[in-house]
Amino acid sequence: MELTLIKGLRSLNRWIAIIVGIGLLGVAAFVVLDIVMRQFGRSFGGTEEIAGYAMALATAWGMSFALLELGHVRIDLIRTRTGTFAKALFDVFAMIVMSGVVVMIAVKAWPVVARAITNGSRANTPLETPLIWVQAPWFAGWVWFAIMSCLVTLCALSLVLKGRHGETEPFVGAFAEQDRL
Repeated sequence: MELTLIKGLRSLNRWIAIIVGIGLLGVAAFVVLDIVMRQFGRSFGGTEEIAGYAMALATAWGMSFALLELGHVRIDLIRTRTGTFAKALFDVFAMIVMSGVVVMIAVKAWPVVARAITNGSRANTPLETPLIWVQAPWFAGWVWFAIMSCLVTLCALSLVLKGRHGETEPFVGAFAEQDRL
């Protein structure tokens, strides 16, 4: 069951990554077009603001993809010198800590969004973008990452408790070791 869930989450996050990637390509094309227009004395204006929003959204939503593709940085000096069971314990511990941090970020991000809703906040820029347009999907990305990290942690913990610690390596292990397998 755990591995089936991880496989489904991986597939879902790949689709999200494709959508986010298409969005980034769209923003890049917009910026390039704006740069070309500047050569002729014209400009859309606000491209740096829009690019900044795109980067914030891509980061928030991309974290879940990086998690399931073992793309997060890990310092595994001790872990590499241990057996399968100890590696699984280190991995579960790392996931518990990561989940705690990400859940805390998601919880602390809500007041930012709530204030933007309450105040009808707009960016202090020429575009005067309603901040909820950016903060709501940004917050949703952090919540998604929190959900993903908690589900991955629970799957890894479940496998370890069942004595199937070797099966945790492909989804919570260290990427460097994946190259050696």
